[in-house]
Amino acid sequence: MALADTAKPIGTLIRCDYNGCMELEIVAVLLAAPFVGSFLGVVIERLPAGRPVLLSRSSCDACARTLRPRDLLPIVSWIAQRGRCPYCRAELGAFYPAIELAALAVALSTAWLLPGWLLLTSCALGWTLLCLAVIDHRHFLLPDELTLPLIPAGLVVAWLIVPARLPDHMMGALAGFVAFALISFAYRHLRGREGLGLGDAKLLAAAGAWLGWQALPGVVLIGALSALTLALARSVAGGTLSATMRIAFGSHLALAIWLVWLFGPVLVA
Repeated sequence: MALADTAKPIGTLIRCDYNGCMELEIVAVLLAAPFVGSFLGVVIERLPAGRPVLLSRSSCDACARTLRPRDLLPIVSWIAQRGRCPYCRAELGAFYPAIELAALAVALSTAWLLPGWLLLTSCALGWTLLCLAVIDHRHFLLPDELTLPLIPAGLVVAWLIVPARLPDHMMGALAGFVAFALISFAYRHLRGREGLGLGDAKLLAAAGAWLGWQALPGVVLIGALSALTLALARSVAGGTLSATMRIAFGSHLALAIWLVWLFGPVLVA
């Protein structure tokens, strides 16, 4: 395959010839997206804290009452209850409806841009990246439970789309991890403190697995520009811009991976 083909959006590599079936799949994905978002909210809340994700029922943090299924309908229940617990009336906050709407946005962007069987695959990628971005923003943490499965999954998807490009994606996974791991080691050795975590290296490895090594420069560029924009915005808002400012780079890396997956690389190495 020509190198120029690596600059094409991944969705242009396949075609869908069953529009009627595809419309049903899109409707199903869009209806499921808020429920997936609700589950992602549970993962975001519990996984960093080491709490069980699947084995415990949802409950109010204020009164500890177990919430009924009708209390957990995505977006609808929050609006109907005016953002409060149905038992103690404690304010629940907007976290869950925000995640549910974000998951719906992922599904909408996927359905708009990517045809065929990649619809569900891309939604799974986008929802995982969304989960990682929020966790890293909150805790400066990229859990292995979410990042590591992305690497073999990306290689499998790459093989299913264009088997001849699998070596490029394997090289991308290796190059992504090694590049950031070396930067992390060098920074810690020179500055005596953590600058770039290995979670970021694993996430860049996942980027290489899904996108190929040719896309990695663009992913890093977009992530860096996004992080710089946030830092400047904080400075304008009254914060202090300094070399020691902590930025959850994994959140910006997740955004960059998603944009490159949808639209194609902005740079080709």
